[in-house]
Amino acid sequence: MHGEHANPQDVEQVQASQGWNQPRAGEAPPAPAHSARLSTGAVAGLLVGALLAGTAGGYVGSQLGAGRADTSTVNEVLRQPISQESAPVVDGSIETVAAKVLPAVVAIQVASERAVASGSGSVISPDGYVLTNHHVVAGARGGQIQVTMNDGSKHPADLVASDANTDVGVIKIRDVENLPYLDFADSSALRVGQGVVAVGSPLGLNATVTSGIVSALNRPVRASQGGGESSLIDAIQTDAAVNPGNSGGPLVDMEGNLVGMNSMIASLSATGGQESGSIGLGFAIPSTFAKRMADQLINTGQVKHPMLGVQVSPREMVDGALIRAVEPGSPADAAGLREGDIITRVDERQIDSADSLIAATRSQEFGATVTLEVVREDNSQPRQVEVTLTSE
Repeated sequence: MHGEHANPQDVEQVQASQGWNQPRAGEAPPAPAHSARLSTGAVAGLLVGALLAGTAGGYVGSQLGAGRADTSTVNEVLRQPISQESAPVVDGSIETVAAKVLPAVVAIQVASERAVASGSGSVISPDGYVLTNHHVVAGARGGQIQVTMNDGSKHPADLVASDANTDVGVIKIRDVENLPYLDFADSSALRVGQGVVAVGSPLGLNATVTSGIVSALNRPVRASQGGGESSLIDAIQTDAAVNPGNSGGPLVDMEGNLVGMNSMIASLSATGGQESGSIGLGFAIPSTFAKRMADQLINTGQVKHPMLGVQVSPREMVDGALIRAVEPGSPADAAGLREGDIITRVDERQIDSADSLIAATRSQEFGATVTLEVVREDNSQPRQVEVTLTSE
């Protein structure tokens, strides 16, 4: 399917982990897994509110204390010796997840002629292949890559391949073996509300661990990659705190298995072009999709996607994806789809935009047969159409 024909200025825009994500018109702005923007006025308001609350609380406490002389009970508690025992480590806790995952997460620095970029990555094989974002390593051609392991050791690395459209990249650490690495989990089995942990190097702070939940699934999120390129991912949304530098790092389940790659965050408006931190809206590339992209990048140097064979318009105000052209001989052509058809559902998934259709199609397996719900622009009754996507 030709998602590349969509104009990113006309759809939801989300910057990559090194930039800012902007929402589509009329919606709150999403930003990349880098950071989110908060206006100076809003920050000042939060600080003032906290100070006022503290002052009022202190005054009330003083009045209560003045009218009560007996402090024997509270003093008895305060004078108890502090326990020297640590809480037991519980299997499935964030602590055990962190202990398992941290050795397989690296900080990445890319030095080019123009700048030094930083991000994170997941070791996915004992011989040093690392999964990360395209926008983290985009400047590596002609530049240098260095990774920092959890033990502080630094190693040179080489770019294997990357893809701007999906924001997936792979690098390989030189001359290493028997590295700890992360196992892929089936991201299609994720549930909203499920606990997850994000690991990476936000703002250059290596080996940072944050936790949260899966806030939503199947979020089509577009990000500017610079140079007129953009990426579109069918994202996992999470409230685990991710900030600039988390890009490319893992989102793992409570077993420590890779379920996503942190790539973008939502942003609020900002003044002075300054970046601020997480607002609890992070987006990760699902692990099943990232694994397929990594396989292709490592073995062929490029990626391909299952295709429907239509061109869709991002400009139209319709409830679905409006087909503007059907490629002759494509799966869509064979299924009888026509210009002017509006696709409103792929299997059980609702389609409300061109990007939504592109993301839903890319997430399918090669050769998969899907059922589309289709209506015409004249508001005809919906019909069901079976389409077998292109094979690899």
